[in-house]
Amino acid sequence: MKKTKKKILFAAAEAFPFAATGGLGEVAGSLPSALCATDKYDVRVIMPLYGEVEQYWREQMRYIGNLQVELAWRKQYCGLFELDYNGVIYYFIDNEYYFKRPNGLYGYYDDAERYAFFCKAVLDCLPLMNFAPDIIHANDWQCALIPVYLTYRYYYPQIRTVFTIHNVEYQGKYGKEILGDVFALPPEAVSVLEYHGCLNLMKGALECSDIISTVSASYAQELHSAEYAHGLEQIIQRNSHKMRGILNGINVDGYDPQFDSALFCNYSSKNMEGKEINKTELQKLAGLWQQKDIPLIAVVSRLVSHKGIELICRAAEGLLQSQVQIVVLGKGDIHYEDWLRSLQNRFPGKMAAMITYNNDLSRKVYAGADLFLMPSKSEPCGLSQMIACRYGTVPIVRATGGLKDSIQDYADQGTGFLFGPYTTEALLQTVYRAMEIYHDVDAWEKLKKKDMEQDFSWAKSAQAYGEMYDNLRASS
Repeated sequence: MKKTKKKILFAAAEAFPFAATGGLGEVAGSLPSALCATDKYDVRVIMPLYGEVEQYWREQMRYIGNLQVELAWRKQYCGLFELDYNGVIYYFIDNEYYFKRPNGLYGYYDDAERYAFFCKAVLDCLPLMNFAPDIIHANDWQCALIPVYLTYRYYYPQIRTVFTIHNVEYQGKYGKEILGDVFALPPEAVSVLEYHGCLNLMKGALECSDIISTVSASYAQELHSAEYAHGLEQIIQRNSHKMRGILNGINVDGYDPQFDSALFCNYSSKNMEGKEINKTELQKLAGLWQQKDIPLIAVVSRLVSHKGIELICRAAEGLLQSQVQIVVLGKGDIHYEDWLRSLQNRFPGKMAAMITYNNDLSRKVYAGADLFLMPSKSEPCGLSQMIACRYGTVPIVRATGGLKDSIQDYADQGTGFLFGPYTTEALLQTVYRAMEIYHDVDAWEKLKKKDMEQDFSWAKSAQAYGEMYDNLRASS
């Protein structure tokens, strides 16, 4: 007899390639496929049908049906569409009033109402799907009301819930006056949502879900402390028995220098000659001196504080007076952008500040650099250090969160260079240590090859998620 697959509905505010802004989109676009590939799970994804979802995808969608979602005194249209992508069924919640917006996915005055509608629509649409999930896996604050609604508004005793924290900094905090008027929750729900004088949606999900997961084992531990938890440490400590930490993977087929069409020249761990060509072409593109034997350090990042950009700016002053080149690709806080531009003006030919972001250019940077710098103050998982390894660009990272879990120090026969204290001095010492190995040609070639052959696939992560799902038995 064929064993019945466990049914998982993965609820996310974004998913690649339909609409994505960061790590959550990468997870929702890759993990479900890896889980389905095990043939043990039927994983389906549900997300909003944003205006920016391209016509190419819309033409492949199948209309399932529609209904009215009641949100307090509101009654809003909700259409449901589905699309099969990479062996996974993706459901799309359609409501143009909430999701056809002109400037990105998030950051609107009514985000509380938009994602309350989405969470309620997910549950209202279950009868339309012909899919009865054993587990609903909700992700980040935008989906945090799903386990809360299941506790206070719906009766699905067979459904268990998993809530994943991708970034605890964004929690969904709103005034208590909208509990009934916007969230359509009864007064007793305030006991799980209220925290520090407001409604905190992530707090509600932590209290109501059966399992809490986050995107690396180290980050799961760090969240128990005030330094990392952004005020939620007491709630996390109280629910620590629910906490799991599972390291994300990356799409190793999508990030493959042997076939990546964005590169100037393709290469592999067995033949790395093309990496030198990519370095030369990147130096030309970035306006750097075309020197083969000088280490080229790359940063691909949002230019914000918790990414350690202030350390990079301070360290660059000293580094650029030695034999080194730096290229920074990213956008963010204006004062960091200006600081980096000023460094470029002061160190022409050695410093490139590419204050923009696009996927094609990022791949050229990953492939052309020798070293990849990621000194994050906090990093739940991080994908960039894994991508850098795929392209044979050796990472220098701070020992925090997923950086610590994915990169081991060279001194311990590892794959990169780690430092602990969040100081300019610690960063500089580690960069200089890496540069010493860079000038040992044989050691450097072996290190690049080792990095390129690391297994950062979703298959390992999927196995851990599967074990978590298997241990979450349905209520009797």
